[in-house]
Amino acid sequence: MKLINIDLKNVVAVGYEDEHLGLLIDRGNQMEYLEVTAPVDAYEGMQKLAEIANEEAEIPMLPVTSTMASAMGYDKQRKVLQIEFSSGSVYQYDDVEKETWERFLNSDSKGKFYNKEIKGHYPSHCLDDGTVMETYTVVYAKNPVVKAENYQPVSQLKTA
Repeated sequence: MKLINIDLKNVVAVGYEDEHLGLLIDRGNQMEYLEVTAPVDAYEGMQKLAEIANEEAEIPMLPVTSTMASAMGYDKQRKVLQIEFSSGSVYQYDDVEKETWERFLNSDSKGKFYNKEIKGHYPSHCLDDGTVMETYTVVYAKNPVVKAENYQPVSQLKTA
């Protein structure tokens, strides 16, 4: 098989209808739409090519000695921290700086560092079972103001 170099970085979108590929091309100062006669296999091949090209690489994981986590990894290009917890759940944390990763990796207590520096400080999502579930951190006031009239002595409470 002879291979050639094809630069498709300016192709923004590809569609297919009535035996024609529709191509939306970014020309820098304008967008151009072209139609090219092609079999449906060409369109399906373009879809497969896009899937392959856009796959995110797995993050290499390092085993850690911790009761909180069994492994951790970091992708410096995407700034993504990945933690496999002792429970088996795997979470990714976005926008984590390299310095934070290095301090986490070198910390004496992974659990303490995680609770103080990671948890609730970065957007995160769970990767369990191939599904992605968004997670949110809810922050409660430590000592909410409660009016005394909302309480009754235990001896005055009615029971069912």
